[in-house]
Amino acid sequence: MYRAIQITKDADGYQARLTELADDQLPDPGAGDVTVDVAYSTLNFKDGLAITGQSPVVRKFPLTPGIDLAGTVRDSSHPDFQVGDAVVLNGWGVGESHSGGLAQRARLKGDWLVPLPAAFSPQQAMAIGTAGYTAMLCVLALERHGITPASGEVVVTGAAGGVGSVAVALLAKLGYTVAAVTGRPQEADYLKALGASTIIDRAELSAPGKPLAKERWAGAVDTVGSHVLANVCAAMKYRGVVAACGLAGGMDLPASVAPFILRGVTLAGIDSVMCPKAERLQAWQRLATDLAPEQLARIGSRVIPLADALSVAPQVLAGQVRGRVVVDVNA
Repeated sequence: MYRAIQITKDADGYQARLTELADDQLPDPGAGDVTVDVAYSTLNFKDGLAITGQSPVVRKFPLTPGIDLAGTVRDSSHPDFQVGDAVVLNGWGVGESHSGGLAQRARLKGDWLVPLPAAFSPQQAMAIGTAGYTAMLCVLALERHGITPASGEVVVTGAAGGVGSVAVALLAKLGYTVAAVTGRPQEADYLKALGASTIIDRAELSAPGKPLAKERWAGAVDTVGSHVLANVCAAMKYRGVVAACGLAGGMDLPASVAPFILRGVTLAGIDSVMCPKAERLQAWQRLATDLAPEQLARIGSRVIPLADALSVAPQVLAGQVRGRVVVDVNA
């Protein structure tokens, strides 16, 4: 038996509850060739939607939410993983269409797993989670398109959030000059401690803007979308690159083609869910070298027991939680 949060939808409606499940209730072996004893998971925005039912995130029932997990291989028929291996997982539809990490046990496809870097404990890996892994994918995209510290300032929107905070810390560690955009002015000292040189009020970018604005930034990591992303694109330098990974401000993009055809701006989309394994491996390897432990500690995480995920989920959706929420599934 193992403890898990299980979501059901039946005649009694949509429900999320903490329960005990038998091993034969794990996904069928045909749907997963590695069984993991989970040590820690996280509570992301998507998990909050799944638990509360505020958005149709869950695609099959019953299902255990949790898009992230870190733990140890319990059983494996996959050639890359042996019993006792430490592993981490982000995305791949886990917690949406395949039972995920908010449980003491998970059965997964080995192709979805990444070896846990020795630099991180399972708890630290979940303090990074999908947010930090996504931030690293954004930094890699900027590098891949030729943006270096010498290219000029890089702007990060939604900088006080999970992805934004790690992006600021990574870019600063790599020598970039970072401008941090936030709607929370009280976080200015926090962002400067992470390495931001300039703090920009989100209001400067959240209203409809011009097709082209004065050239300001060589690179950008955008977690917001909508008018903020449009205004960032409009203010990019010639041959600037924008890594877009979020939609906190909306799914729309009320922009023009002007920055792309007159300044050669590149808009690089970042998908962390179905990202190929080779890029995942690279991202986690780089996190192990480029995310300083003191910065990870500064970003902060709150560790909660599995049962508390049910009550904390609405707080995550309401933006009432700062930093990462790590779930100790065995507490």
